[in-house]
Amino acid sequence: MILGEIGARGGSKGVPRKNFRDLCGKPLIDWSLDQLFESARVDAVVVSTDDAEIYEHALKRGALDIGLRPAELATDGAGKWGVWQHALAAAEAIVGPVDAFLDLDCTSPLRHNSDINNALDLFFTQSPDMVMSCCEARKNPYFNLVEPDETGALHVSKPLAGRVLARQQAPVVYEHVGVVYVVAPEYLRRAEGLYDGRVIPYVLSPDRCHDIDTPFDWRIVEFLMQAQIDAGEKARA
Repeated sequence: MILGEIGARGGSKGVPRKNFRDLCGKPLIDWSLDQLFESARVDAVVVSTDDAEIYEHALKRGALDIGLRPAELATDGAGKWGVWQHALAAAEAIVGPVDAFLDLDCTSPLRHNSDINNALDLFFTQSPDMVMSCCEARKNPYFNLVEPDETGALHVSKPLAGRVLARQQAPVVYEHVGVVYVVAPEYLRRAEGLYDGRVIPYVLSPDRCHDIDTPFDWRIVEFLMQAQIDAGEKARA
């Protein structure tokens, strides 16, 4: 049993009601919902939200009826982990034991269907506690991320013995992005956060690793999504 889950609060300070805002012809959340419902590997879908409109929309699409998320999980400061734990428990009360908890962030809609399958394959072949989507960091703390000392002078954030003179010489660093997560349910129930166990990366191309947090992010993702749509239509013509 693979449970697909999307977290979608109604409020957002950066982009008001972004999760239900129209992106290239449909609500942002539907880019992720469509992928879950179209996947032959996903057995059930749940949407965790505090917003009645988003919740009713998810139910009409076929999501499990778990109710609105508790108020303590609907604040700006509420962490992803607690939301996941609540969604898993509420869903298992309906469908029974789950073998894999698959989360898609609806603010990362540029993923491909293959990303879901690849992350699931990695989870079932490597048996980690969690698979987390990542891309190679565009800025590296061993090379071009700097921070000030007590005098205000800048230094490389993570200095190494000797000098890193080129980005290619620096250790690989990943950006954690919300494209796809696959979590072992037993780990999700017992752990207190993302990194308490063995978390392995599913590495994507950076062009699919854009999260929407600000109006500027929205414009970037909208541009890239339209380019994907145009490319698909051209390929089918």
